[in-house]
Amino acid sequence: MKFGCHMSIKNGYFAAAKHAYTIGAKTFQYFPKNPRSLSVKVFNLEDANQCSGFCNEHDLVSIAHTPYPTSLTPSLEKKELTIASLLNDLEIAESCGSIGVVVHFGHLLDAEHPLTSYHLMIEMLNLVLLQWNGKCKLLIENNAGTSGALGTTLEELVQIRSLIDNPEKVGFCLDTCHAFASGLWSGQQNEEFWQKAIELGYLEYLEAIHLNNSKYPFGSRKDRHANIFGNGFIESDEFIKLFQLDLLSEIPFVLETPSNEGVTHMEEINQLYQFVKNNR
Repeated sequence: MKFGCHMSIKNGYFAAAKHAYTIGAKTFQYFPKNPRSLSVKVFNLEDANQCSGFCNEHDLVSIAHTPYPTSLTPSLEKKELTIASLLNDLEIAESCGSIGVVVHFGHLLDAEHPLTSYHLMIEMLNLVLLQWNGKCKLLIENNAGTSGALGTTLEELVQIRSLIDNPEKVGFCLDTCHAFASGLWSGQQNEEFWQKAIELGYLEYLEAIHLNNSKYPFGSRKDRHANIFGNGFIESDEFIKLFQLDLLSEIPFVLETPSNEGVTHMEEINQLYQFVKNNR
């Protein structure tokens, strides 16, 4: 299995890839630019290409993540900026050899007219992907169900993909904390969840998993990540059920867990590989 974590690009994309490799990661995630801005970044193409070459040489899988302000249901004044930012993210990720760019499902704009938000999402995806011809995909991530959040069901995720003009350019990223917090998944109904994922066609387009525990109980609708082994509400035996699924053996698992709460990402990655070895 491929376990890894989110890496800083403070010293460049190539440096992030090398750092991931040195801590034992087989996959990693990064922000392609300032995570707090929708600005378009003029990036170092040579550095990005070195990252791609290193990943190919060492069988290292990478994914990018859009900046925090990115929304597939933006306000009118941020619409054009968001489109430009997403295309910039895709260009950077493509140059780095990444398989995709993770973007969160949109949010509810009008409680009385929920379809407005879905229509805007479809419009945004069409506008972006009409201009994108690379191999790198947009990977839509499920939400935790916080106030105004859409995208907490497999039906929503699959339906949005099926309604856009270029569905082949879109895949999915499953966040385990979000799925647990929204009531979508837990180890207690693991078999039913994945059977549904197969039947709906979700699994076929699943490209990555954000591997996070939850600081709040099942169905809490709170998005707070916890370390895999520790004080999270997802029990170890629930993760065992996830890791024992052969259908996920080629999917990269990326930690977005705290690295300052008693365990480093290097230690957590090593724990995961040992945990899987002991429970396969």
